[in-house]
Amino acid sequence: MRIRRAALLVAASLWFVAPCACASSDPMVDLLASEGGAGLGFAVRAANSPYVGGGMRYDFEPLYLYENGRFYLHAYRLGLKLNEHEHERFDLFLEHRFEGYPSDHVPASLAGMADRGPGIDGGLSYERYFGWGTVYAEALRDVSHTSGGSELRLGYNYDWARGRLRLRPYFSISFRSERLNDYYYGVLASEATPTRPAYDPGAGFNGELGLYGYYRLTERWRLLAGASATRWSSGVRASPIVDNRVQVSGMVGAAYDFSPDRETLPSGRPLIVKLLRGKSTDCNELPIMTLRCTSTQTADGTGIAGVELGRPLLQKLNGWPLDFVGYVGLIRHDENGLQPDSWEFDASVKAYWYGFPWSDRVRTRIGFGSGLSYAQRVPYVEARDQARRGRPTSRLLNYADPTIDVSLGDLLGVRSLREAYFGFGVSHRSGIFGSSQLLGNVNGGSNYIYSYVEWTL
Repeated sequence: MRIRRAALLVAASLWFVAPCACASSDPMVDLLASEGGAGLGFAVRAANSPYVGGGMRYDFEPLYLYENGRFYLHAYRLGLKLNEHEHERFDLFLEHRFEGYPSDHVPASLAGMADRGPGIDGGLSYERYFGWGTVYAEALRDVSHTSGGSELRLGYNYDWARGRLRLRPYFSISFRSERLNDYYYGVLASEATPTRPAYDPGAGFNGELGLYGYYRLTERWRLLAGASATRWSSGVRASPIVDNRVQVSGMVGAAYDFSPDRETLPSGRPLIVKLLRGKSTDCNELPIMTLRCTSTQTADGTGIAGVELGRPLLQKLNGWPLDFVGYVGLIRHDENGLQPDSWEFDASVKAYWYGFPWSDRVRTRIGFGSGLSYAQRVPYVEARDQARRGRPTSRLLNYADPTIDVSLGDLLGVRSLREAYFGFGVSHRSGIFGSSQLLGNVNGGSNYIYSYVEWTL
């Protein structure tokens, strides 16, 4: 049954959960059609837990993609291309480490132990391209003060393409420091029991074998899949909390490419500026969108003010009254003295639909944006509500931005202002119902109702 289960995962699954997601084994490489493009998608991943009694773990991950000449965002990896040539490449990056104790069900082997959560690694990578494949190396160190550990990865992969299908088998060896292994797979003296002795796995080498790829279903849709198998070092396998077996991981997913359509976009890709101001609300997002709850009369009295900058990505997709815009935004949280004020950074792709019968006279748009939100400090309303429910918080959450607006030029009869808009929206942060480790397994978030003006330069 174990062999059959592993075979099904390999046949069905992932790049995404592979513990070693090196630059050259990054499944998002070449996924977007052009520089300056963006993409959104999702992935469902599965892995047999390395912990005794941990069982099969499932995780839903939103996929956020962006690529330009120097900078890239590939779901859980944020990178800067320091030097890229025909035969080699250097990258500096930040990467989410997909390790840690289960958040929803703690197995008996971990009962009474302090939680070990995922961390963020900073790293430097080097790739060298040859006709027979790519050799790569990465040096990583924890920068989130989680484990304090480090890791060195060496690997090889080969690109194989036929028609719309692209596959990339790879093999890697990683050397993990004692602090890294001890944090996730060791047992402190204070956590020891008669059946769980204190243990330090020490430093060691892991081996990993994997296959991932994608299929171009249409010009813009991509189907993603892959699998990996990891053999942990002997010190980790001997830990009293670790199941001594090969760890198999798998994933399936899909992504949509919003790379700019050069044929339909205005020349120069105009800059969009948006100014907003709003207040917190106790209403949930869906009741706000359906106008069943719109009150901003809250006990905390907190608010937001911010600016967003955008660039058109697609206009009149397939001839429909449907445009897509990429935004980055900076929001200031006014916490009304309840905690220090702080900043929030958002990045999203937003769809605008304007097919109303009256839009020729007064253009009216319904918009919905989706992306990532990173808060300098968890907003007060989130921390308060999560504390009441006994749930965790996270500074990194999913971002949603539903809006409705009208053209000021059409309302005022000024043709030059037709691309200036006034409207209302909801600034929404959430963890997608606690289903995503990347977002801290947070179930909850916050909502702010705001008004805004937007114009095109």
